[in-house]
Amino acid sequence: MSAPSESPADAGVRLAREHLRLVEAGRPDDAEALLAGLTDARELVFAGAGFTVLARRTGRTLPTAMRAQASTRQIRLGQLRDAHRGDVEGLRTWLREAAEELVTVTQLAEAARLRLGPPSSYGAPGAG
Repeated sequence: MSAPSESPADAGVRLAREHLRLVEAGRPDDAEALLAGLTDARELVFAGAGFTVLARRTGRTLPTAMRAQASTRQIRLGQLRDAHRGDVEGLRTWLREAAEELVTVTQLAEAARLRLGPPSSYGAPGAG
């Protein structure tokens, strides 16, 4: 009996995590090559959804003002995606921006954690 194959959504999250790992390791050219290897609109959409899932999940750990800013950027990214539905090059632009957003939100979350402690302390009296 073979193991079930990975769903397209799971593959998108896996790709997003791999991209983030490469960027964090100082290998931006390899991260870009990973994205450049996607040629089909469906692949691009599932990869972008993976970036969105991770960015939103990480964004929820940010302090309130940063979380609001991240949410606004996610709305703008959704509008960019919708404007390029069916256009592979436009979706590629959206994917790159979604990848950049994940990197940004991850860096902000780490900076907030170092400065303010764990997310549960954000907004607590005397925190920060």
